[in-house]
Amino acid sequence: DAELVESGGGSVQAGGSLTLSCAASRVTWKTMAWFRQAPGKNREGLAALERDGTPDYIDSVKGRFTIFKDYASNTLKLEMRNLKPEDTAMYYCAADDRPGWAALRPEGFYHFWGQGTQVTVSS
Repeated sequence: DAELVESGGGSVQAGGSLTLSCAASRVTWKTMAWFRQAPGKNREGLAALERDGTPDYIDSVKGRFTIFKDYASNTLKLEMRNLKPEDTAMYYCAADDRPGWAALRPEGFYHFWGQGTQVTVSS
């Protein structure tokens, strides 16, 4: 079975930065994405990356978050800058072996999910 493993979460102060990683195995993904879920809230899609490198972001993270693939380590990354307390959430990596057509898809589109990594931003 496919496996996605996230890492890189932690606790930072507001204004700080974190870079999350997602290692994918046993899946030939066509599109990957990052989601997050804060306590008491629905899971929210943040950014997606097509296999050809085309990214897509929700407006609220444009300019602060960057999704990219680290070819040296063969992992998906999410670089997060200028973090805010409202960014506190569990962050999940998702993937699918179908193309996402360069767009962030609803969570139901993605067949493969990681277990999540916690990000906590203090004020």
